[in-house]
Amino acid sequence: MTPTPPHPDDDHCPASPAEHPLPDGGAVRLTSKDIGRLVGVSQATVSNAINRPHLVAPATLAAIERVMADHGYSVNSSARALKSGIGKALGVVVLDVANPFWGEVVKGIETVTAPGRIPLIIGSSNEDAETESAIFQSFESQGVRGILVAPTPSNLPLLRRFRAKGIQVVLLDSEDPQGEFPSISLDHAAGAELAAAYLRDGGHREVALVNGSPDISWCASRSRGFHAGFAGVADARIHEISRTAMTVEEGRQSVDVLLELMKQHPPITAVFCTNDMLALGVLKGLHERGISVPGDLSVVGYDDAVFAELLSPGLTTVHQNATAIGRAAALLMTLDAAVPQAPEPLQPPHLVVRGSARSLR
Repeated sequence: MTPTPPHPDDDHCPASPAEHPLPDGGAVRLTSKDIGRLVGVSQATVSNAINRPHLVAPATLAAIERVMADHGYSVNSSARALKSGIGKALGVVVLDVANPFWGEVVKGIETVTAPGRIPLIIGSSNEDAETESAIFQSFESQGVRGILVAPTPSNLPLLRRFRAKGIQVVLLDSEDPQGEFPSISLDHAAGAELAAAYLRDGGHREVALVNGSPDISWCASRSRGFHAGFAGVADARIHEISRTAMTVEEGRQSVDVLLELMKQHPPITAVFCTNDMLALGVLKGLHERGISVPGDLSVVGYDDAVFAELLSPGLTTVHQNATAIGRAAALLMTLDAAVPQAPEPLQPPHLVVRGSARSLR
């Protein structure tokens, strides 16, 4: 939608309210047209002041707001949200606010929006489409100007509707094969392939893969990349364990499944988890059962969360710069600039080798 251009009167000093009295002395409820007459500008300028204040000269905007306050004129709060377009705030939806990776992503977003210049409203979908949809609806009612989200596939139609209404949408750490939305994502398949190559070259052949839902794009990509890393190795087998969520508790519970697999097959010597929260849960479950890491079983994660190097042993994991991902996504938004800023190139994922995995050779 093309913004209504400022009225020519905007460039002139607004008239005093006393110069434009209402016929009845101001006793009736004011309309935006009345406000315009009192200030000495067009109704379109008043509309811009309410809905697109960045288009209105500061002196004119201040005069309009003063008259509105003096006469008790009120507007829809979402339309006036924080004096910007359709709202100055940005909505951010992450999968799990308890995951430090997403905290780092938000920190990256804040490097663009801070200090306090553009507020963030943050929601956690917990990988649930209905929860995510409810968060989206709440964002819409609050008049956010844009949404940064790692979406579930079923909610893409809702995001299309928001975009049609002028709400910007950028996908966080998500692939968009259709190219519908601006998106920031690293090569998840390549990162997982690095983990597979490390285990493969270390002589591991029976390995487990603990993953989240295949409906999450990077879960599918990381699974694909891990399998690709063992392609051509005739005696290699990958035993995939799917979990309903990518949390510490789900990782811990996956150890029961892992132990059953180890009874049915030749010894599984390594486990790759598609995020560090799952890996942390696996480490916890193995420790509770007296299974040594990496002596009895090697464990590799993905994300390089802030706790990874603090564990004992430290977690071998695939590093991706979460802060850079958040910053790059925020730069794709049209914020104060007339056009989005080009984000800096992201460094590809790389493997950080610590003590949780060992070579069998």
